[in-house]
Amino acid sequence: MTFQQSDINDSNPELCNVICERIAATPQQRITFAEYMDLALYHPQYGYYNRDRPSIGKQGDFITSSHWGADFAEVLAEQFVEMWELLVSGALEEDRPFNFAIVEMGAGRGTFAQNVLQYLERQHPNLFKTLTYIIIEVSPTLESEQRQILGDFDRIKWCNWDEIVDDSIVGCFFSNELVDAFPVHQFILEKEELREIYITTETQKNQQKKINFIEVVGEVSTPKIAEYFELLGVDLSASVYGDGYRSEVNLAALDWMSTVAQKLQRGYLLTIDYGHPAHRYYNPRRREGTLQCYYRHRYHNNPYINVGRQDLTAHVNFTALERQGELCGLDVVGFTQQALFLMALGLGDRIAALSTSILDVATLLRRREELHRAIDPMGLGGFGVLVQSKGLREGEKGRTLKGLIVPD
Repeated sequence: MTFQQSDINDSNPELCNVICERIAATPQQRITFAEYMDLALYHPQYGYYNRDRPSIGKQGDFITSSHWGADFAEVLAEQFVEMWELLVSGALEEDRPFNFAIVEMGAGRGTFAQNVLQYLERQHPNLFKTLTYIIIEVSPTLESEQRQILGDFDRIKWCNWDEIVDDSIVGCFFSNELVDAFPVHQFILEKEELREIYITTETQKNQQKKINFIEVVGEVSTPKIAEYFELLGVDLSASVYGDGYRSEVNLAALDWMSTVAQKLQRGYLLTIDYGHPAHRYYNPRRREGTLQCYYRHRYHNNPYINVGRQDLTAHVNFTALERQGELCGLDVVGFTQQALFLMALGLGDRIAALSTSILDVATLLRRREELHRAIDPMGLGGFGVLVQSKGLREGEKGRTLKGLIVPD
């Protein structure tokens, strides 16, 4: 694979040393790309998501839908309301979910949670009174920001997975651009054989003994990678792929799906992210995978520069989430695009209402831009929205969620 070159290499030297030490400590002087990506993003001191400089938002390296104003959160709040109503109406009197939970996994700076809570308190007080809003956040830096923003709400709490009792959550698990940041294994086909890409070091003597990270190819590190393709029904031995075909396998996403299913008693899992179903993800013409790097609102494909100071992501394989969910007792409620999902929940009405608003011109144009960004099919609007459920009664299963109804 040819990596785009850059005049900038803003790597964190402390993190590079940690990665070098990890490589040196292994018998074969190499680590999987998944381990490299995990260190680059989540090292507790030097990882990208634990640094002091903001990583998300206009001052960071990328912007999610949550940072384009309150509309995204308020529209999604309407979907949470419908989920609550369905669970209440379909339940028996003695076990109605008076303690409805929204569990946000990876809450960024807390903006989405703030907007949802403010909207529910104002527009749906009956739900707000029953609500527990739980945040699961692996980054201490981001959790600190969230606590500053959300400290006034007594209905919110922070938990790790171990603190949530199995089969205890009635409500909705929610994530927005979370799964794409899970560490992925990278593989390559050589002579129709599945091989894995590892990371090692190389010393450049002509650069004052500067150490670079380079790729080497070896045997697959775990049988779970082959099992992953069996789960999907993808045959990489087919001649259409050819030598040199490379892509990613997100085993962490399967473990995450199992954990969510284990904690959910009754309700929904709502996953928003960019990605594809398996047949598009592993299209033979996508020969270099989907890994991308984001640095100061620009993207490129070299994960070995700006180490610890750029985001690394890979597209989500939604078929894998569906299949793993089914194995764990989750039913697929529906899959759609973010643009259609938001329009079905009323975003179109908000756009139309702008024409009769009394906002000043600058504010009006900014709001219009924010709303259109969320439904742009070439951008955020093209993201996938997957809804899965567990423990629903027959009457609840028969109801189509508002967000999954295709607008006329």
